[in-house]
Amino acid sequence: MKSVLLYYPFEVAENANSGSKLRPKEIHKAFQQWGDRENVEILLLSGNSAARDALFEEWKAAGKLDHIWFCYMENQTIPFWMTDPGHMPKKPFVDKKVMSFLKERNVPVGVFYRDVYWKFDELYPLKGIKKTVMKTVYRMEENFYNKYCDVIFLPSDAMGIYVDINKKMVALPPGGSKKDIVKKEKPGTVSQGLYVGGINNEDYGLFLLLDALAIANRGGAVCELTVVCREDEYAGVPEEKKRRLQELGVKVKHVSGEALNELYRETDFAFIPRYRSTYNDFAVPVKLVEYLSNELPVVATYCAAQKEIIEKDGYGIICEDNPYDMARAITEMAKDTDRYLKNIQQTFLEKHSWMARVEKVKGSLVKEEL
Repeated sequence: MKSVLLYYPFEVAENANSGSKLRPKEIHKAFQQWGDRENVEILLLSGNSAARDALFEEWKAAGKLDHIWFCYMENQTIPFWMTDPGHMPKKPFVDKKVMSFLKERNVPVGVFYRDVYWKFDELYPLKGIKKTVMKTVYRMEENFYNKYCDVIFLPSDAMGIYVDINKKMVALPPGGSKKDIVKKEKPGTVSQGLYVGGINNEDYGLFLLLDALAIANRGGAVCELTVVCREDEYAGVPEEKKRRLQELGVKVKHVSGEALNELYRETDFAFIPRYRSTYNDFAVPVKLVEYLSNELPVVATYCAAQKEIIEKDGYGIICEDNPYDMARAITEMAKDTDRYLKNIQQTFLEKHSWMARVEKVKGSLVKEEL
């Protein structure tokens, strides 16, 4: 029986409260479903370095690693040598041991390379000698992938120019999940818009969205907005900005889980109003696929990676990161929501589910058998 090795050089979070924690769990689950369908055993090698080393040796001795077809690896935003508690690995050479074992047996390996924020001085918080040391470690990690991996999976094609690894690169953005969607009847003619995310960073564009909303509603109500954010973030918002939310009649909620799902069912479309930047051009917000999984068309700014996904299959409207063009997009979306909704229903899960991501990993790493 063939097997596929998933290599996660970190402990998988029990509470997946962010995209970086959710992704490893979701793609593992999709691999398990795919393995059941294709009669392939899925082996997950994860945990701290000591646990990985012990399990690797156990599997090797038992012959469980004799028929590995390919290996898929995830990384984190810190180099994998530093993912143990306290950032000090008990078994610092286990990753080299595993990858050398696979290389000797010509097992193709692909790694999802999550982020390159450390290459942007305006984003990377460390200074002085700590910054120099950490950048050196990050470059060592890139060299490691260059030596042992065959394919580098990235959040988007646009990120590739910032990755110093001379291997095949393949876009593997976050995937969507199948939901049981039962939309609620809209009580009136005014569209219901939704923003879920951070509100304490200008880069996220919430107050750009508010300016656009004021313009769109100038001649009569077109769209009402609900904002979902963390309670502690909202508490830290300056009073003049809270007044701005109140003046525009924006509902602010602090919900998650089923309460958020209920809100999705009451909403017509959603917003990703990020300001365009070099970094935002290659980032794919997890909220994008969450919105689309919940059959919400999206009004989003023209950051390259999200623009490509939304425009390619007609999942929403793209606008510039200024209030007037966003107001234009809001007005257009309010008139034509059903067309974008139909596109999502027809193709999103087929092209962008986690299972579709697994198929892409497999297709990128192994040749089709004749």
